[in-house]
Amino acid sequence: MSRSPGPVGATATLDGGPEAAVAAQVRSTLETVFAAVAETRDETTALLTRVTAQGRRPATVDLAALRPGLHLRLVRQELVSGVGFVAAPGLLGDVPAWLEWWQQGADGNVRPLLLDLDPAHSAYSDYTHWDWFALPRDTGRRAVAGPYVDYLCSDEYSLTLSAPVHVEGRFVGVAAADVYLRHFEGAVVPLLQRLPGAAHLVNARGRVAASADPDHLAGSLTKGPDFGSVLTAARSARFEEMRLVPCDGVPLVLVTPAG
Repeated sequence: MSRSPGPVGATATLDGGPEAAVAAQVRSTLETVFAAVAETRDETTALLTRVTAQGRRPATVDLAALRPGLHLRLVRQELVSGVGFVAAPGLLGDVPAWLEWWQQGADGNVRPLLLDLDPAHSAYSDYTHWDWFALPRDTGRRAVAGPYVDYLCSDEYSLTLSAPVHVEGRFVGVAAADVYLRHFEGAVVPLLQRLPGAAHLVNARGRVAASADPDHLAGSLTKGPDFGSVLTAARSARFEEMRLVPCDGVPLVLVTPAG
């Protein structure tokens, strides 16, 4: 199988060194969250497959069966602040759109996200253009969206990790989990600070997810490289004065000075 080309103007480099070690540690941090996403995806797939086998369309009442698992993930996963399944529009028979979404408050209580998704008077009725939904739908792969101010769920600066859900080969929505940016930065910025040069992490679109570099603040864009190609190729590359190191299987790229 051929590899996708790297960023335009980039040359491949050998993986290794302290950058690769930090990238692997970032991966380990995020994989705990992606494990919660995968569990939600698998439970949702199994549930919707059973409903389909009954010859009927699923409804919101069916998704209630996901709640015990979602509650458990919120309590068990330290970085996860919200978790759930977001249905593709038209999937359910009783509503046009739906988020089976649960959050843990500052008091530790688990509560549902209650949204008005009526397109007549809700700015959030069409969530299909947001990266956490569109990237998994369009690529078939896991995604990291943000950081962004999550007006939909928490009003917190957040990352959303998501994965597509398919039933019999058809895209039916995404499984996802939210991570407050302050919690993610607390876990990974000390790792970035161990490197000899100023370092930051970006997602597939170049959005900075965490940074120890004052010239690249969280939420800003790093322009130039094709970070998606770096993730697809799954090996380090150089672009101009930057070294780009994929985080060993999760959709983030470590960016450091090329040196």
